[in-house]
Formats: sequence, C-alpha cells, structure tokens
Amino acid sequence: MKRPVELQEVIGYRFGQEGLLTQALTHSSYANEKHMKKGSDNERLEFLGDAVLEIVSSEFLYHKYPNLPEGELTKLRASLVCEPTLAFCTQPLHLGDYLLLGKGEDMTGGRKRKSILSDALEAVIGAIYLDGGFANAKEFISKYILTDTEHKQLFYDSKTILQEEVQGSDKGSLHYELVREEGPDHNKHFVVAAYVGEEKLGMGEGPTKKAAEQQAAYETLLKLRGLNGGNACI
Repeated sequence: MKRPVELQEVIGYRFGQEGLLTQALTHSSYANEKHMKKGSDNERLEFLGDAVLEIVSSEFLYHKYPNLPEGELTKLRASLVCEPTLAFCTQPLHLGDYLLLGKGEDMTGGRKRKSILSDALEAVIGAIYLDGGFANAKEFISKYILTDTEHKQLFYDSKTILQEEVQGSDKGSLHYELVREEGPDHNKHFVVAAYVGEEKLGMGEGPTKKAAEQQAAYETLLKLRGLNGGNACI
C-alpha cells in the first residue's frame, strides 16, 4: 500500500488540505477498524464528487454532441459515469494502491473491487472540489474521465454491441468460455475468453464471470474495429 498523499504526484494536483485527500481514500472498513470518528471515511466526499461529476459530464456532452436528443445524452452520460467505467478509469492511476482499507476488506480483494474504486474516484473529485474549487475538479474530470468517449461507450455496452455486430455478420456465433476460476469463495477471480465462431478474439478477467465476459467482449470489439485498447480510459 502506498501513502494516500503520494497520489498527488500521480494526478498532478497539490492539495492545500492534504487531509481531504486522505479522507477521500479512506474506506469505511478502515475507519471502523481504527475507531475513527463518524464521517472520517470517504462516503460524504463521494456524495459530493458524484454531483460534481454529473454536472461536468452533462456540460461536456451537451457541447460535444449538439444534435443528440436528451435521451441519448442521458444514455451516453451513464456510460461515462457508471461504476464499471469509473473503476476502469482508475487503472492508470493505480488508485487501489493508495486506498486505506480494513484488513478484512484488503484481504478479500477490496483494492480491485469496482464499487470501492469507483466510489474512491468520486470522493477524490469531491476532495479536489472542496480544496481547489470547481475549475480544478473539472480539470481532473476532463483529464481522467471525459476522454475517449467512444471507447467508454463500447466498454459500457460491450456485450450488447458485440452481440449485435456478430448477428449482422457471417463471422459465426458468439460465445464465451470460462478459462480459469481461482481463489476462495469470498475472493473469486474469473478468466473468460470470447469466441466468434471458432476464433478466440478477446480475453477478460474479473471478480465475477459477468465482469470477465464484459472485458472479453470489449477486447473483442476493439480487435474487430482495429482499435487500440491501450488508449481507453486514460
């Protein structure tokens, strides 16, 4: 585990109140274990960060897609700020390495759990907003979340989009195969391969088979479209 304040170098923002960053990275399991006072974990900051993220992403999409109706904008915003996508966007930050977790949560894979990562990312947004104002929070969101929207929409809808594309082609049927299942019941890890016809096109992994299939579908879509997955969510 790395010290929470070290994250400042990674994100390129220096806190005037470093305690806000520490709080943003403090999970309730850690606060409870250490008998910290009520409100010391990141839940309130997550609440605030979620609201800031919604207004910034809404404004971004409003200007980027001037011809899209409200319903399509809502769907696109959901693809950018949903739990799996936000957790995906924490990967280049290695956010999980900086989290303060209770021992039990840490031992059962909490540093890779999508719900914990996405909540922490929103809490960091809330902390930046309180420390440096709306402009700094917006800059952080623009840099780490509102990039490669096309890739993120693919990620959000990967299984559905892939199924539709395969059905409309002569490539063969789509199916997923479980390659490997590891770990105890409380901390499972699944590896899944996506096949189109007889060809294996994508691999995915995650704490559930569904999450692994989503990742495998996403990698398959990138391959079919000739896109570089390394540019997604960074």
